[in-house]
Amino acid sequence: LLKSRAMELDEGNQSSVTTFILLGFSEYPHLQMPLFLVFLTVYTVTLVGNLGIIMVIRINPKLHTPMYFFLSHLSFLDICYSSVFTPKLLETLVTEDRSISFKGCMVQFFFICAFVITEMFMLAVMAYDRFVAVCNPLLYTVAMSQKLCALLVAGTYTWGGICSLTLTYSLLELSYCGSNIINHFGCEYSAILSLSCSDPYFSQMTCLVISTFNEACSLLIILASYIFIVVTIIKMPSAGGLQKAFSTCASHLTAITIFHGIILLLYCVPNSKSSWLLVKVATVFFTVMIPMLNPLIYSLRNKDVKDTARKLIHTKLLSHSM
Repeated sequence: LLKSRAMELDEGNQSSVTTFILLGFSEYPHLQMPLFLVFLTVYTVTLVGNLGIIMVIRINPKLHTPMYFFLSHLSFLDICYSSVFTPKLLETLVTEDRSISFKGCMVQFFFICAFVITEMFMLAVMAYDRFVAVCNPLLYTVAMSQKLCALLVAGTYTWGGICSLTLTYSLLELSYCGSNIINHFGCEYSAILSLSCSDPYFSQMTCLVISTFNEACSLLIILASYIFIVVTIIKMPSAGGLQKAFSTCASHLTAITIFHGIILLLYCVPNSKSSWLLVKVATVFFTVMIPMLNPLIYSLRNKDVKDTARKLIHTKLLSHSM
């Protein structure tokens, strides 16, 4: 069935592909249902966890600070880019129809790329916020004003959209006239590029420049911020102040390590047939697992978030019991 669908081209124009076939994990038919249940559970936890973080931050006035303002946007981004990939992944695991239209594929790529780049710089903005909070605590509320926070968030979304639009355009400029089988569960850049029958040099260079620039800039902001934070923490005379400063940064450092670790793994994997399984697994972890882990990382290490969540659950339980 997959082979017959893979050969379907537009009847009006035999030289252009109008439908792609997502292979997903079709090589492992016995794992389709277990994987569906696992990913469905993870996606449900992702939605509940991130919506819970947003709700807790909105409810508790104590959490109406720049740090939690950025955290609520991080949770929103986790919901968004998880929702771009996961529903289609779940569909390919339980249905025989694994097709996705050319336009649908490009739209999926645009949004996943925009949200991932936005989250990359949102984590960098959060590192800068921690730098100001630890290194200049007395000037924190002045330095991180509401206007500046809004501009930083708007800037990350805008930059993510511009980069994604550029990368999507580089794919649209290519011709697709051969195989229409995408060896992936979603429209990932290298998987789409491998199907092109035109010279991919411009697209490859565009992706290389944008990816390198974004990764280098975001990591530079994060590293510079934490170098200053570490120097400030070392100079702190009291153990209590040191512990408090470290606790405010530990969750963010954990999220950064996982996020950038997976990105570097994805783009350091050699482009060969034997590496596609590793790319799929890493992409699954990146698009499905990380959005679930972020609310767990921040809630488990944050006393204010945990206390507000407990009060909210307790209030709900009391209202139901009455």
